[in-house]
Amino acid sequence: MSKETTVTLKGKSRNTYNFDVYPWGTSFKALGAVYIVLKKLSNGNFDLIYIGQTGDLSIRFDDHHKQNCFDRNGKTHIGIHLESSEKRRLAIEADLLANYNTPCNDQ
Repeated sequence: MSKETTVTLKGKSRNTYNFDVYPWGTSFKALGAVYIVLKKLSNGNFDLIYIGQTGDLSIRFDDHHKQNCFDRNGKTHIGIHLESSEKRRLAIEADLLANYNTPCNDQ
């Protein structure tokens, strides 16, 4: 499957981060990234369900520890912001979590 669109999120720091958006179930290479779980709305916009980071995108998201929450909230897409540095991924994730209240992140 191929990229559908790009969404931009802003962190509490006011830094912006672009995410390439793919349908849920897309297979990825073993790359590090910050990722967002999304629900596509009828108007074409997205609800933000979850913000996370991983060192290996190839691990299937269907086995995610928050899968039940993703399902309850109607996940349809995943957004990917590639970043090889774990330190940088963690900083981006924290910046975004400080600016968004998502239903599947432990607040």
